[in-house]
Amino acid sequence: MEYLLPALIFGGLLVGLAAALTVAEKFLVNYGICKIDVNAGDRELEVDGGQTLLSALNESKIFIPSACGGRGSCGYCKVTVLSGGGPVLPTETPFLTRAEVRSGMRLACQVKVREDVEIKIPEDLLNVKLFTAEVAGLRELTHDMVEATFALQNPAEISQRAGQYIQLQAPSPEGIVSRAYSISSPPSDAHSVQIVVRLVPGGIGSTYVHNLNEGDVVTFTGPYGDFRLNEDPDAAIVCVGGGSGMAPLKNVATTVLEQWPERECWFFFGCRATGDVFYLNEFEELAKKHPNFKVIYALSEPEEASDWSGETGFIHLSLDRHLETSDRKRQAFMCGPPPMIEAVMKVLEEKGFDPDDMFYDEF
Repeated sequence: MEYLLPALIFGGLLVGLAAALTVAEKFLVNYGICKIDVNAGDRELEVDGGQTLLSALNESKIFIPSACGGRGSCGYCKVTVLSGGGPVLPTETPFLTRAEVRSGMRLACQVKVREDVEIKIPEDLLNVKLFTAEVAGLRELTHDMVEATFALQNPAEISQRAGQYIQLQAPSPEGIVSRAYSISSPPSDAHSVQIVVRLVPGGIGSTYVHNLNEGDVVTFTGPYGDFRLNEDPDAAIVCVGGGSGMAPLKNVATTVLEQWPERECWFFFGCRATGDVFYLNEFEELAKKHPNFKVIYALSEPEEASDWSGETGFIHLSLDRHLETSDRKRQAFMCGPPPMIEAVMKVLEEKGFDPDDMFYDEF
């Protein structure tokens, strides 16, 4: 205990010094106007020096994914800084691999613009827009799951790929924060965006969505995401998910059936109990219209007294039972908790899937 008080005092002094330096830099140091070169001249920006790269890009309508509000705690805002970014900070290293550091990858929220900067970002991010929309529909799917439909206002249309996501802006005690939600509506619906959100106790984004009312106005950026659906109609599609991982898979499956009605598509979805099952009736109706669309739901903890007649056990076991080992062209899309993703990927590899044809989102 005799060493605790000096340690606390020393730690407090360090925190105070860091805060003082931040304030001093903000008010006493003038970096003037700095230039940001994006993708070798694709975009050339002039911004006020001294702010973070993330803030500077946002002000210039280039929206980089970020779920923590620029606090350096999510690791989403990765960009390649070719010059002018300064040294990699200790706050960045937990989110960067050695290969990423060597390639110049940085967290945009941790890079200060103090001089001219050259960066490289995926071309898709240059097409991300800020949207305002009206809540057009709210549908309770389960006791903790809601489907929200947003009618776009400005811009009035969105161009998305199946499996992409938006970043919804939600109020919090510390200001506006962004939370990522996959789009469940297909690209053919260009005038609205639908998401499926599970209520997380204490969750800022999910609480906000669950308390929305029809007619409310929301703001979000998008679309984001690396899912790319193979457009070869001979390539089979396999979707696997659980819980709130439904949204991107619903988008992928619906898109497949709209564009290639005869294409082979498997839809595996895991739930805990019967009260957690949703969209099953809709998918079964689609399966009646599309013979090559196979729908398998499985319950991991079915109630003893339930009338459930479907499969039981973890969803990767259903996958193992139904899929054949083959070297044919197939693509898999997965969305769910990390243990589920790991188990499913192992089964897919055993069934002959190419790792380059397996896309996943963990939550």
